[in-house]
Amino acid sequence: MYNKEGKAYIDLISGIGVSNLGHSNPYVVNAIKDQVDKYMHLMVYGEYVQTPQVRFAEKLISILPDNLQSVYFTNSGAEAVEGALKLAKRFTGRQQIVAFHNSYHGSTHGALSVMGNEEFKQAYRPLLPGVNFLRFNNTADLEFITDQTACVIIETVQGEAGIRVPDKAYMQALRARCNETGALLILDEIQAAFGRTGKLFAFEHFDIEPDILLLAKALGGGMPVGAFISSNQIMGALKENPILGHITTFGGHPVCCAAGLAALEVLLNENLIDAVGEKEALFRKLLVHPAIKEIRGKGLMLAIELDSFDLNKKIIDRCIENGIVTDWFLHCSNSMRIAPPLIITQNEITKACEIITEAIAFYS
Repeated sequence: MYNKEGKAYIDLISGIGVSNLGHSNPYVVNAIKDQVDKYMHLMVYGEYVQTPQVRFAEKLISILPDNLQSVYFTNSGAEAVEGALKLAKRFTGRQQIVAFHNSYHGSTHGALSVMGNEEFKQAYRPLLPGVNFLRFNNTADLEFITDQTACVIIETVQGEAGIRVPDKAYMQALRARCNETGALLILDEIQAAFGRTGKLFAFEHFDIEPDILLLAKALGGGMPVGAFISSNQIMGALKENPILGHITTFGGHPVCCAAGLAALEVLLNENLIDAVGEKEALFRKLLVHPAIKEIRGKGLMLAIELDSFDLNKKIIDRCIENGIVTDWFLHCSNSMRIAPPLIITQNEITKACEIITEAIAFYS
């Protein structure tokens, strides 16, 4: 990226997981231009069957497990969360929701209700009733999921908590507990999907499948779009009583769907995910300094833990001055975010790590 004086910046946060392909990928830009030349907003659901939505949904279904058959496009990740919570309550007939401490699912009313950080939500209470919070990656807490639970909503990899990757055994135990109780498992992969962790979808690391999958951010290739995806049976609960169980004016906008399809085709056709593990290893190899307490994460979804927010903020400010765009996490302010576009080169990684380690050394 470049500022108005032409100064170059290496983007290490991808607009918080949005710009998987970098900025202005020509294939995506051309898809947007082609769709704009045809039409933009008509009527999103019902009255007109539109090619961009159908083609994008078909492509998504083709790369997902068989039980994820029906796509509901939204404007954003937060709206996908809202739709999924409504869907789970409607399908199960239950009201209790289980979420996790230090989770982040968005800032709208329902999404805020399942956020696991009181500091960010206290000013907006009362929120949704019946939400219980468990400790992330703690198997003992799974007993609190019962036959009264409509759904469990969890980030497959926690993002704003400072990139927390759960144990495989824990995620499998969670899936089993949901099966036992009839609770729907909602996996929030709004940050973690589309190769970010080294797999097309993060749940592939754990050999589980969700009942409802949440997508956004990189889904649109830089354009605003989200989705909640489930089986035909579960999604069918939104068809009646009331007949329009969830409504959105701009969700599934044809230009956004055209961009999202193009971005997904680039991701798959250029095999960008294959190199994610190697790039992660290079970051881990080069980011070495006594002040770094830990590097957490998977793939190109990493957190550098430092001693304090004050130190982290100084280092981040110096990095920005020296041409690196990065930031910290909402629920983990002493950690620096490393989540570059998947197209980042080894030379760019090397340069970025040099700037980061220089900044750390300057203040340590």
